Amino acid sequence: MTLDFIRIAPKTEKPPSAVVVTLHGWGANAEDVESLSSYFRLPDCEFLFPNAPFRHPYSSVGRAWYDLEDENYQGLPESREMLIDWLQSIESNTGIPLSQTILSGFSQGGAMTLDVGLTLPLAGLVVMSGYPHPQVANLKKGNFPPTLIMHGRQDQVVPLSAAIKARDIAKGLGVDVEYHEFDAGHEINLQMLEILRTFAIKTINKS
Repeated sequence: MTLDFIRIAPKTEKPPSAVVVTLHGWGANAEDVESLSSYFRLPDCEFLFPNAPFRHPYSSVGRAWYDLEDENYQGLPESREMLIDWLQSIESNTGIPLSQTILSGFSQGGAMTLDVGLTLPLAGLVVMSGYPHPQVANLKKGNFPPTLIMHGRQDQVVPLSAAIKARDIAKGLGVDVEYHEFDAGHEINLQMLEILRTFAIKTINKS
């Protein structure tokens, strides 16, 4: 079993210089985050938006990376394995290596980004309104991708404390962390997308 996804080619006729992957949140789907692609303003990049493997319990079109209502995050090991396998297939599908791939995600997708992204040789990670899984704190120090963490101070779904915890855990592992807070709720706003764009350009040019 693999993940189905939406693919958006670069706006230029040249081969893509990098890949940007964005993971949706709990109850959303690939189409929800695909609608953001025009705001990224990265014409040389290819964009991939995978659907989570599980159906959402309260939505006919929503997807889930795991069961958020289960304290043990039922389904997380399966999603983790599928997402890692899918990410490792990107180079054969696009010609772009993981070292030129940025993994980003919102909410539950942000949690998956941190979980999976710190185990792969990616160019960078972007966590928007996300949180750390317990397993992240158990990683051993190593050579991790630079990581951008962004969160709204008025987030009523995932509290700001989750972002602070993610930042502190990542820094404790030796991750190069860029951290931003906003006067915003549980959302992806234009300010966040502009910071994501700047981070992506800087990170891709470094790799």
